[in-house]
Amino acid sequence: MPTKQPVRRRNAAATREAILKSARKAFAKSGYDGAGVREIAEAAGVTAMLVNRYFGSKEQLFAEVVADTMSGKTVITDALGENANLAEYLVDGMLATTRPGETPLDGTLMMIRSSSSQRAAEIGKRQIEKQHHRRVTAALKGDHAEERAALVLALIAGVQFMRQMMKLSSLAGADTATLRKLLTPVMQQLIEPKPGKR
Repeated sequence: MPTKQPVRRRNAAATREAILKSARKAFAKSGYDGAGVREIAEAAGVTAMLVNRYFGSKEQLFAEVVADTMSGKTVITDALGENANLAEYLVDGMLATTRPGETPLDGTLMMIRSSSSQRAAEIGKRQIEKQHHRRVTAALKGDHAEERAALVLALIAGVQFMRQMMKLSSLAGADTATLRKLLTPVMQQLIEPKPGKR
């Protein structure tokens, strides 16, 4: 039987942070549909009514948690374009966060475990476009920057899923240097595409 958390004294900033922390853990574990507001409230030491008072609805709470994961521990920041070799930087970051023994990022878990919910997928798409996609697009030069940025994100998400969640043997057990050697030219082609023949 779960131990009941003590009810917190009122402190708006601390209460809000406790709810976000609890919701992040619940959504990463159970996805959008599997996590309940009462469960989130209890773990935060507040009432479900207070969760709704702070965030309005479960949808708005999910949106804030997703936004929070994208502004926290991530290689995709507003300073992305300042990297001298963006392809190497992104590949190194991708491989570091998915190496064997690393805990999958909360944002990755939340998106995968919430993908069956159309509403959660819409919220996730909106946040990805507002944050990660915008940042990668701004870091790219040349034609079709938006499409290339989307492919960069798809490549990162695909490697995260297959290497860390599915633990595909050829990826999970591969030598990091080998993966880096194979992935960097692919990423480089998306970041600085070579002109094709006409």
